[in-house]
Amino acid sequence: MQVFNRNVSGRGLTVFGFELVLISGSMVLAANLHDSSEAPSAIALKIALVTALCQLCFYYNDLYDLNVVQSSREVIIRLLQATGAAAIVLAAACVTVPSLILDPSTFLTALGVFVIAVATWRVAFNYFAHDPYLEERVLVVGTGHAAQLVARQIGGQHDFAYRLVGFVDDGEGVEMVRHHEVLGKAADLRAIIAEHHVERIIVGLSDRRGRLPIQELLQAKLSGVRVEDATTTYERLTGKILIDDLKPSWLIFSDGFRASRLTRVVKRMLDLSLSMIGFILAAPLMALTALAIRLDSPGPVVYNQDRVGENGRIFTVYKFRSMCTDAEPAGQPVWARAGDDRVTRVGRFIRASRLDELPQLWNVMRGDMSFVGPRPERSFFVEQLAREIPFYVQRHAVKPGLTGWAQVKYQYGSSIEDATEKLRYDLYYMKHMSIFFDLTIVLDTVKVILFGRGAK
Repeated sequence: MQVFNRNVSGRGLTVFGFELVLISGSMVLAANLHDSSEAPSAIALKIALVTALCQLCFYYNDLYDLNVVQSSREVIIRLLQATGAAAIVLAAACVTVPSLILDPSTFLTALGVFVIAVATWRVAFNYFAHDPYLEERVLVVGTGHAAQLVARQIGGQHDFAYRLVGFVDDGEGVEMVRHHEVLGKAADLRAIIAEHHVERIIVGLSDRRGRLPIQELLQAKLSGVRVEDATTTYERLTGKILIDDLKPSWLIFSDGFRASRLTRVVKRMLDLSLSMIGFILAAPLMALTALAIRLDSPGPVVYNQDRVGENGRIFTVYKFRSMCTDAEPAGQPVWARAGDDRVTRVGRFIRASRLDELPQLWNVMRGDMSFVGPRPERSFFVEQLAREIPFYVQRHAVKPGLTGWAQVKYQYGSSIEDATEKLRYDLYYMKHMSIFFDLTIVLDTVKVILFGRGAK
């Protein structure tokens, strides 16, 4: 599966799986050390719940994002923070629902065992992860924009064990690219592979007509070297799709972009049920938000705007008002920006906490939106962005969402450059759309709200 969650991938996914075994194993060991009259099935259920909670706390502390957590010192600090958070939650649960939690002595024993085990494993992992003999040696064919972009991503990430050995000249005659040597021309590909023990070739040619070394790449492929397009590598490393030099044929012939009818039916059923439950549970909070807006500034509590939805259909979206009533005095739509003085005092809070989005649960119930999908945009901006950004219109092939992959991975958009970056994430979501991916995005959304990231 391409996507577990782009925050948990490559070596991070290996770490997640190994620590799942360590934590659950520690719980089983502790349970066996302490006699219990409970049925084995009841103990197994409790172990599963505690393990899931611990790994959720690890995830929320970025312990599975190896691009964030790199040094052993930072791992230990975040491990103790996550363990402390899990202990607090479990203590509260023990008071409210004692029957669901392991007895304190068993949990404390398991806590000590898995903290030591995980800390030891992580220190060892960090040591061996930097061993050059365990890294896959990568050669990039091309020296243009796409080739350099992929090379920069390889050098700036730690999730995949890639080591860039150099570039192959695409006819530009350059000698160095990003502090890496250009090792030769396409005709020298076979000798370069043998000399530098290349295991993966990334083709980053912007213009392949008459320049793609087909015979050399074919020979490399048949000899066991992995050969792939720069767009595919970029997608794996970043969780977004490179649209700069993207050809329509790549979108047409690549895997993905195909949600089954069952997926769409289940997605709609979940949208309907969760939006109804959410609307009921959030009703008191929505009432308090409405009261705060009314007391803070004159004007309506809820405002509506026309947005572009699935297949270009226009629908009305509802949100709590977070700006003053004369935010667009000339009648011309204006990008929101950092430190926007049009945002009210209450508006700043409800934007940061995403409370302004709660009325959109009604849009989800009506079928205008989904819980997860690309952000719905205004027609004025859609027309402008479609002229400036390739493949922008394609994001309307699915329903817009209350939250989405771009929303949790990138800041609030306020320019064409921001819209371009968010489109890269939107296309990635559309390619890998699934119920499981949606659930991981919901988890990420909770994380964004808790730590106040993404919103302006």
